[in-house]
Amino acid sequence: MKTMKYSFCAVLSAVVFCLFSCEPAAISPDKIFTDESEIDAIIQDEFGDSEYTIYGLNQFLDTFMTEQGNFWSDTSQYRSRSTNGNGIYLYTVDTLPTNGKGIYIRGRVTTDDFGGNFYKSLVIQQVTNWETGATIDQENLRISVDLGSAGGMFQLGQEILIRCNGLAVGRYANQPQLCIPTYNNNIYALSASQKVGWCPGRIPAFRFMAATKMIGMPDQSKLKYDTVSLKKLYSQIDQKPAVTQESMDKVRKADGRLVVIKGVHFNGKYNDQGEIATCEYDDPDKKDSKANVFAPTTNNVGYPQNRLLEDGNGRMICCSNSEYSKFAYFFIPGADTTGVAKCANWEGTVTGILGWYVDNASGTKAGTLQNLQGYEWSVTPRGIPGIGVADIKMQNDHGSTTLEWTPEEFDPEVYRQIQARKEASEGE
Repeated sequence: MKTMKYSFCAVLSAVVFCLFSCEPAAISPDKIFTDESEIDAIIQDEFGDSEYTIYGLNQFLDTFMTEQGNFWSDTSQYRSRSTNGNGIYLYTVDTLPTNGKGIYIRGRVTTDDFGGNFYKSLVIQQVTNWETGATIDQENLRISVDLGSAGGMFQLGQEILIRCNGLAVGRYANQPQLCIPTYNNNIYALSASQKVGWCPGRIPAFRFMAATKMIGMPDQSKLKYDTVSLKKLYSQIDQKPAVTQESMDKVRKADGRLVVIKGVHFNGKYNDQGEIATCEYDDPDKKDSKANVFAPTTNNVGYPQNRLLEDGNGRMICCSNSEYSKFAYFFIPGADTTGVAKCANWEGTVTGILGWYVDNASGTKAGTLQNLQGYEWSVTPRGIPGIGVADIKMQNDHGSTTLEWTPEEFDPEVYRQIQARKEASEGE
């Protein structure tokens, strides 16, 4: 028995030793992330490009994105709502050369998809001139990629290098983005006849991963935020731009900008296809809801929902959110079961990605935007306090006491109880 006991201990010790000795070594960051000094070697050794150019983001758009795109032809057309014949196109695709000189862009990720507003998409920012090393005003570009957790892989503040050969650059609802051509023939879509045709689509995950290298570690301190009032913002960009090449170029290059809009409050209203409507206490899961939450359902149509921000002088901008975001059914600041009367009491800042989203050119003509009301500019937050990046910060001042906004979610059970009491009262 003693011999068997000692034999068992010897075997157990050997097993334990093997377990410890076989434990994989910790992966060091230099095995995952690329140091900036190694960029030339990576481009030449890993991508095989002896000749290449790293373009600035605006330079990239100027070089490769044309007004009509190179993908359009009599037999290969964009969706009909792309243009009304005035020479301006809201949907385009320009394919990039597959072979030849390497085409590269660099930028630092400004988005985070935990909150759900940037699902399968990224925005990158450039604040350094790659040729001179000088600091520049921020330049930005959207990237459409079919990667379920793009923000998990490419985290906020991570700089990336992308080889763009064989991809495309285009505009979706006038917003420039790195993409691939995609054909839409969904006959069940809302206004389906206007949406059949080519438009920018998501880059397959494996293709994007093969073309992308991370540079260094994520560093959020390197991101540039432009803090502006609405007055200052609209002195920099036209709130209601003209339909000209010069004006649209300015709009497109402002898209994706990382901003902090200060001195604003939610006014309890939203832009309903060009008409300003007032939000109500309503079930956000109901069709055509005017609910006083960030983004009631569109019944899976999927267009971005908006709630209006306003400054003290009546200037407005949309706060845009997806119905699929984690905070879609949370009340906007100041809203509650009584409606939106208290919204004006809550003022502060909204941080996020600036955009000008216009998806239908059918009501426009050269030199004007007849079907637009000046509320097409929006800021899209990456989250709210407690969900993702806390991009919305509102306060309610009561003399010497300042209350910080705490998000509250719509409660369907409370709603049913209130509706039941209301119906009982009306029946008496």
